[in-house]
Amino acid sequence: MSQLLLSRRATLAALAALAVPALPARSQAASKVTVALDWTPNTNHIGLFVARDKGFYKDAGLDVEILPYTDTSAGTLVANHVADFGILGSIALLTQRTAGADLVGTYAIVQTETGRLVFKGGRSDITRPKDLDGKTYGGFGSAWENALISSIIRHDGGKGEFETITLGTSAYQALENGAVDFTLEVYTWEGVKAELEGLKQGAFRYADFGVPDEHTALIGSSRKFLDENPKEAATFLQATRKGYRFAIENPDEATDLLISANKDALTDRALIRASLKALIEGKYLESAEGAIGTIDPSKFEAIGAYAYKAGILKAAGGKPLEAKPDFTSYYANDFLK
Repeated sequence: MSQLLLSRRATLAALAALAVPALPARSQAASKVTVALDWTPNTNHIGLFVARDKGFYKDAGLDVEILPYTDTSAGTLVANHVADFGILGSIALLTQRTAGADLVGTYAIVQTETGRLVFKGGRSDITRPKDLDGKTYGGFGSAWENALISSIIRHDGGKGEFETITLGTSAYQALENGAVDFTLEVYTWEGVKAELEGLKQGAFRYADFGVPDEHTALIGSSRKFLDENPKEAATFLQATRKGYRFAIENPDEATDLLISANKDALTDRALIRASLKALIEGKYLESAEGAIGTIDPSKFEAIGAYAYKAGILKAAGGKPLEAKPDFTSYYANDFLK
């Protein structure tokens, strides 16, 4: 797939050079920017669709293509230079970059953690994290989950020992029917959906139990793309921030734009609007201090150090790290200035 896309891009660039000899081939190719999603379209992506469909990218001289979600992670597509930008989680960026992937965080979609640990509401046997010792977790198959949950339980005085069943998105149904005792969810999506459906949940915020706050979702690029196309990168990211700002200030119109662009995937307007409301009112898209898109250096350093201490960061080939990485090279805010 990657070879096909790269070959197609190279062919188009060559044709452009032949058709318009007075212009450099790179200037033609650079106006095309591709973005890979991390999941099916949702409110985390709303600024991208707003910027595209309100013409913010076009007005800035860019032709932005939002690539459909595939089984290949956005980080892998970006690191292999198939996509110019992609949606990345902080932990995914940390683990892939530490292992040698060409990834750089360039935009914080959310300014604070959206995830939380949840259990079915009304359970008298779960009142604090240490009560989760010995219980069953419905998970998603990453090493980060076990490290995170164990840390939360131990911080509360427990042993951090529990059974894991990998279920993927069916974990939420399993939680409701009692097949598992707890799981992890994104509050601004699964949590909002549960509220709309009248499902009662208990929840523990990670940051209340020793886990540093983080930018849960980021837009990242590769150092190769950023170095070769600094102007296009800055133009894209600034127009993207304009899209997210528009969504914050015009949530109803932004909701309709997102749904209109993804009619097959997004059919529940009430969920989309409620999710966006949660993102706005919870100060996720824009911090209480007014930051939109900017990556907080202290926040990134804290979650990086936490991941390093937890042992989930590995060098290339899965080799142990000799020292804590320099996380300042993992992100860049320069393109938003």
